[in-house]
Amino acid sequence: MNDEQVLAANPVVAGESWSIDADAPLQSVLDSPECPPLLRRMLTGAISWQTRNEKPVRRALTSPRVAPQWVAALLALGATVTVEGDAGPTDAPVEALLQRRVKGKVSALHVRVGEGFPSVSGGLGGVNWAEARVARTPADEPIVVAVAMVETGEGVVRQARVALTGVWPEPVRLAEATAQLIGGPLDEECIRAVAEAVEKEVAPKGDFRGSEEYRRAMAGVLTRRALEQCLHQEEGNE
Repeated sequence: MNDEQVLAANPVVAGESWSIDADAPLQSVLDSPECPPLLRRMLTGAISWQTRNEKPVRRALTSPRVAPQWVAALLALGATVTVEGDAGPTDAPVEALLQRRVKGKVSALHVRVGEGFPSVSGGLGGVNWAEARVARTPADEPIVVAVAMVETGEGVVRQARVALTGVWPEPVRLAEATAQLIGGPLDEECIRAVAEAVEKEVAPKGDFRGSEEYRRAMAGVLTRRALEQCLHQEEGNE
């Protein structure tokens, strides 16, 4: 590993933003003490040590099939990227990159890690996140994954995002239905309504691991479970 690679493999935190060089291998992200448990979990399991060492952050972002669950976590957490374009560097949400709404070379990834995003499980300061998955065995590649983040304040939801894998034509995408939560309370009734809407929104394609009907049903079930975990964390913080 040359000097430039060593520098790239050591992400740094500035204020509330954890900035990661796009040339850094995924393994260095996993090894960083600043890596939140949610992102760490999404880089282990079905993703091999060899893949994490060979694939840089840039490749995982531009080819999300490399690490779809990790990208789902980034989407849920509202991560952004710096893209070097013809007009100079610009920052954009990871979602915009996946939708090809920004052009240029990704130079850095930024993840919020300060207040509200501690390096411990669960949530803090009104920000809660969780994930739910289904797989044949714990060691297998998940069939469907739902990653949720909910930020609340003064009794209402300020931000809510749920990213899912295994239920879209593309490897990962944010569900639009979570917009229903914003401005209202986070409760069981609202969560059920969002889960039902997500089940209708997704567009899965069946295969030998799960039919279209199964994947659609799991999208709703896992969305509900992930959001319920966020609710229970919120209740525990009160």
